[in-house]
Amino acid sequence: MSAALHAPGSAPNLTVLALTLWGEAAGRPVRGLEGIAAVVMNRLRLASRPEGPRHLGTSISGICRAPFQFACWHPRHPRRDAMADPATRDDPAFAICQRIAARALAGALPDPTQGATHYHAAETLPRWAVGQVPVAEAGGLVFYRLLG
Repeated sequence: MSAALHAPGSAPNLTVLALTLWGEAAGRPVRGLEGIAAVVMNRLRLASRPEGPRHLGTSISGICRAPFQFACWHPRHPRRDAMADPATRDDPAFAICQRIAARALAGALPDPTQGATHYHAAETLPRWAVGQVPVAEAGGLVFYRLLG
């Protein structure tokens, strides 16, 4: 495998991050999509530290596809099949996700989440979030800093 496949701004990383944004939150406001991109980048930043967590992945692809982290990658998720469909690349919402992913990978996306590493939709309260204090809300999503 070439080193370019592991570089944060490489084409495969851009595609995986854009698909993650689309699969998780297409149709939500841009700030929510930016927040999810920030969560991925915050996890990457933390994993790159010597004492950083490795269990959630150490690359863009690994972080996005880590088991039970980003639901859109689960085989039973309603958008999973669409993520593999080349026609998804023509969806205007996917184009927005690509632009956000490119900005995140280039380091040009401000973090609207204040360093968050986890999030959930505002209309739900998953077990892991009970008792946790959110650090930000954006685009119908609630963000938490649980690592680092």
